[in-house]
Amino acid sequence: MSDTEHDLTGFLRDFRRAIELAHRQADSAEGERFVDAVSTHLGQPAAGVPVLTEEVPNHRFADWDLALELLAQRDPDERVLGVGGGDMRYHQTLADYLSAMHMHFPVGQVDYVSAPVGPDAHRRAIGLGMRLFRFDGRPVGVFHRRGNPRFGQAQATFEVLCVDQETAARLLDEARALATERSVLRGQVISFESSGFGMESEGITFLPRPDVTADQVVLPASSLERIAAHVSGIAEHAQILRRHGQHLKRGLLLYGPPGTGKTHTVRHLVSRNPGHTVVVLAGESLQFVSLAANLARALQPAIVVLEDCDLVAEDRGMSPTGRPLLFEVLDAMDGLDADADVTFLLTTNRVETLERALVQRPGRVDLAVEVPLPDLDGRRRLLDLYRGDVAYGPEALDDAARRSEGMTASFTKELMRRAVLEAAIEGAEPGDRYLGAALDGLLAGHEELTRAMLGAPRPGAEADFDAFDPDEPSAFGVAPYGPPVDPA
Repeated sequence: MSDTEHDLTGFLRDFRRAIELAHRQADSAEGERFVDAVSTHLGQPAAGVPVLTEEVPNHRFADWDLALELLAQRDPDERVLGVGGGDMRYHQTLADYLSAMHMHFPVGQVDYVSAPVGPDAHRRAIGLGMRLFRFDGRPVGVFHRRGNPRFGQAQATFEVLCVDQETAARLLDEARALATERSVLRGQVISFESSGFGMESEGITFLPRPDVTADQVVLPASSLERIAAHVSGIAEHAQILRRHGQHLKRGLLLYGPPGTGKTHTVRHLVSRNPGHTVVVLAGESLQFVSLAANLARALQPAIVVLEDCDLVAEDRGMSPTGRPLLFEVLDAMDGLDADADVTFLLTTNRVETLERALVQRPGRVDLAVEVPLPDLDGRRRLLDLYRGDVAYGPEALDDAARRSEGMTASFTKELMRRAVLEAAIEGAEPGDRYLGAALDGLLAGHEELTRAMLGAPRPGAEADFDAFDPDEPSAFGVAPYGPPVDPA
């Protein structure tokens, strides 16, 4: 060997030693390696331990985090690890963390996220980290990763490391049952929302449960009793009905002109059934009806509210299969078991849009109730309902009820606001004079379009989309509806 070759061999040997020393010093400076901590807990090299993975939709992420916390807390020596390594860790898999082929990931701080679990409540959940504990006497590790479409992770994943695969499978089975039993969605009022990254990335919005009493709902005599009996009565006697082989799944259709109180009636039904899980779908969120039906089945008793179905009955653009969206709704209603304690509650302004499809596929809706324009007695009750604490005289209220024939509940609500506003502009207390003036204004010819927007039919036109405001959010506060769709 020449002197040059000898010098090169020595240089390469020294360089390799320098690199190894640098790695050891870096590991020492960074502290415990993630792979070493996991391997020590499992009792063998973690890279060789099989992984069992559960993919979970993001709207169930908090449920699974809670379930796994309950399982891990059975072991007093449980440990939670984070992964160091900067932003690089978000682009790596669990296998990357454990193989240590390219870089060594140290134990770091756990990434926690604030997950909503109610209208005004949040849960601190593990967004990226691993639980180490013993399950059925065996050491296991469960890696939590919340879905993040920015990094190509559409759904949440929970990866179980355990030498014994049967133990890993039992752990997931128990976690799955606990996630449903202790679900943070159970008994809540929720709506699905789109993230723009596909259905797997859908989140949810928690809505406050309405507080609408029976005396605040103005319907024809016996209508409210029929509606309530169909929703609440079946739920209250579910066990007896099941025992006698009767089905529980039901469909309820509320139909009538815009502004007559269909959504208000729905809010009352949600209010009077506090133990029900309620999923509200309106406008574009109707495309998630299959997700809503599956969730309702898991968390029954449940109500799935489908608001203004006529607006999207013929829409194909939001349907995952390219068929009219109404068919997706009907399929979801038909897909549940007959003994599922689930109510599908539909509202429509144009029943003729839905009637043919519902008749051709019978059994989806078993009660249809009209919510008509209020009669004289109904208009008088509405005036009392919306007047607040203003002491209008009986004669003024009776006169307003007579003069507002053909008008809707929405019209009455706006009338009472205008009466108070007119008094406020003049710096006076509201009273009979201002109620009359406000009614004169709303009935004036130049307010024809305003009346239509409040639900009153325009002369020579049917009370359908002429009275619909596409920019008005639903009464539950979910996303605005899209524009009316031409059936042609």
